[in-house]
Amino acid sequence: MSVNFRIARIDDLPLIVAMIADDSIAAVRTGDFGPEHRAAFEAIEADPNNELIVAELDGEVVGTMQLTYIPGISRRGATRLQIEAVRIASHLRGQGLGRKMMEWAVDRGRARGCVMVQLTTDKARKDAHRFYDSLGFVASHEGYKLTLG
Repeated sequence: MSVNFRIARIDDLPLIVAMIADDSIAAVRTGDFGPEHRAAFEAIEADPNNELIVAELDGEVVGTMQLTYIPGISRRGATRLQIEAVRIASHLRGQGLGRKMMEWAVDRGRARGCVMVQLTTDKARKDAHRFYDSLGFVASHEGYKLTLG
């Protein structure tokens, strides 16, 4: 399986939104492709500490994730890589593409000088928990969220 990873382009956005929404947990909160997604894309694209990545297989976009590089004071001024919105096209799940994508992201974080990679995943996503455990991630913290508006 030869996978290519690259920065997403605006014409990838409808497919990215559809991949993220192709999930019972995220469908309602993601919604259908609209102007708010375009505005978010433009904000990500303009921020040097954010990257929206796609995975291509034979020229077809089949995966996505957002990488955010977070400089911090703790850990002696360390930068962390935050990985969000990880999705693989439903027809390709379980075939190793997610593992390649995460390995690529970790390598990218190392290249940017990150000392840690972190992510959150919904407590209901038991398959995702097993996947991240298999990659060596440790569920070391309890996460909290507060929805605004």
